[in-house]
Amino acid sequence: MQRITLSIDDDLADDFERLTAQRGYRNRSEAVRDLIRSALAEREVADPAPGALCVASASYVYDHHERQLALRLTELQHAHGDLVISLMHAHVSGDDCLETVFLRGAIEAVRAFADALVAEPGVRHGSISIIPLDECTGGHVHGHDHPHDHGSGHSHPHDHAHGGLEHPHGVTHTHEET
Repeated sequence: MQRITLSIDDDLADDFERLTAQRGYRNRSEAVRDLIRSALAEREVADPAPGALCVASASYVYDHHERQLALRLTELQHAHGDLVISLMHAHVSGDDCLETVFLRGAIEAVRAFADALVAEPGVRHGSISIIPLDECTGGHVHGHDHPHDHGSGHSHPHDHAHGGLEHPHGVTHTHEET
């Protein structure tokens, strides 16, 4: 651990104290560490190393009455089944559906697929959140039914399959890890 001292003007220090309190940090050090992690993750997503991995969510609202849109979205998801971890679908009004697709893969591929989902004609609102995988896991990547250590000093096998989620069109998306 390294100790770093920094100087900032009073107004910025006051703003930082308010931000720290609003977000519930117990101390300023953890707030600064999170700001640095966030900046590094943002840089990695903006200019990823070749093959850099990520997890992501693409959320969008669409009118389910829009001609063939639900089918197009489902077909697009199936065509990128190697990236799709899971899907959540919710009815938010008589006309609108909200879907969130959870993704994992190479940053470039995930971004291209998520952008394609959100850009599909008839999708009204979309948002994409990409988190570099090594930033959120410290480089630890799970596979199925394998032993690994969680820092408790013991190693144990367990299955990471969390079941499937029924898609409104009868397609079941399951959680799979590689």
